[in-house]
Amino acid sequence: MMVWERSLSAGIARLGKGGIDAILLDLYLPDGEGTVCFDEVLLAARSIPIVVLTDRDQEEIARQAVERGAKDRMLKKHIDRYSFGLVLRQILARAASEDALYAERERARVTLNSIGDAVISTDQSGRVTYINPAAEKMTGWSRHEARGRTLTEVFHLLDGDTREPAPNPMELAVQKNQIVGLPHHAVLLRPDGSESAIEDSIAAIHDKDGQITGAVMVFRDVSEARAIELRLSHLAQHDGLTDLPNRTLLTDRLSHSVALAQRHKRQLAVLFIDLDRFKQINDSLGHAVGDKVLRAVAKRLMAVVRGSDTVGRLGGDEFVVVLSEVENAQNAARHAERIHAAVTESIAIAEHDVQITISIGVSIFPDDGEDADTLITCADAAMYHAKENGRNTYQFFTPGMKTPHGALQRL
Repeated sequence: MMVWERSLSAGIARLGKGGIDAILLDLYLPDGEGTVCFDEVLLAARSIPIVVLTDRDQEEIARQAVERGAKDRMLKKHIDRYSFGLVLRQILARAASEDALYAERERARVTLNSIGDAVISTDQSGRVTYINPAAEKMTGWSRHEARGRTLTEVFHLLDGDTREPAPNPMELAVQKNQIVGLPHHAVLLRPDGSESAIEDSIAAIHDKDGQITGAVMVFRDVSEARAIELRLSHLAQHDGLTDLPNRTLLTDRLSHSVALAQRHKRQLAVLFIDLDRFKQINDSLGHAVGDKVLRAVAKRLMAVVRGSDTVGRLGGDEFVVVLSEVENAQNAARHAERIHAAVTESIAIAEHDVQITISIGVSIFPDDGEDADTLITCADAAMYHAKENGRNTYQFFTPGMKTPHGALQRL
């Protein structure tokens, strides 16, 4: 059904009653004309498509109306029953399509603004076209500041291992025309100097003809996950009480030291250290004091060795020191004496003054073995003989020593 109104005021009054799908507006009415007329109708019917009617000498006014929001313009003399129906159907179809497109864009906007992942899009030249709130927070750039800037300005990426600037991921996605990910251990640096470990994926954006028009990147902060990963990795390789390398890490480092010693034709020494009568400390003073004694011994061992050496705890009251390079057996003996002197000083724990002694077994590479397990076994055997010879001393491994059954079990 069509409704005709002859004045601007009557038309606006009719709009107030609702039920109008489209408006055909003559810009020159008795009580209003030109853009003023159009603006009043647009204000009264924001969501209704408007087609303006003009004469040839009013084309400029009609063009201005289209710029202000009119859907189309028509010359009055070209209007007939057929053309009017055709234009009306086209306008309504276009309005429905625009409404659907707006709804789709609004859903996308709300989704992108509410998700936890950060999103940045760029045009083909690499300049930022969109950044969602999560990305604003992570990069330290607001959408107004970021828009139009190059991605490298807004997204300052570092290689977490080398601390060098990382390649622009958007450029890589565009060049390869495929989804790409950031390098492992990528770090995002913010303008204030703070940083976050991140992971992401980047993909090129295409137009309807398949041509690349830009790229979009989705990324997230994985700092907490990385920290947990590092912590778990550390716990898997270190003793929980003393934080020294455990058997796994100790053996790995010893194997590495053996490989270097072989390559450079050097000697190294392994010292197997056991606290004498440690069970008596636990039984008489309690396990809490015993644990403090073990931590004190670990600190003293770390303080007396070189930076290139390794101190590890095998468990209980057993420690191993890897001297990564020794000139000869006498040099290893001096290290053993220095370790013995440092560890056996009395330890003050609460009201207790704990005095301990230690037995040390020493094996030398390559004389006593050429792999980590053999060297530890031989040093353990030498320590066992030191205990048999009165404790509180050190003993070098000799070929005549028999490896004790207990040593084999400890390995």
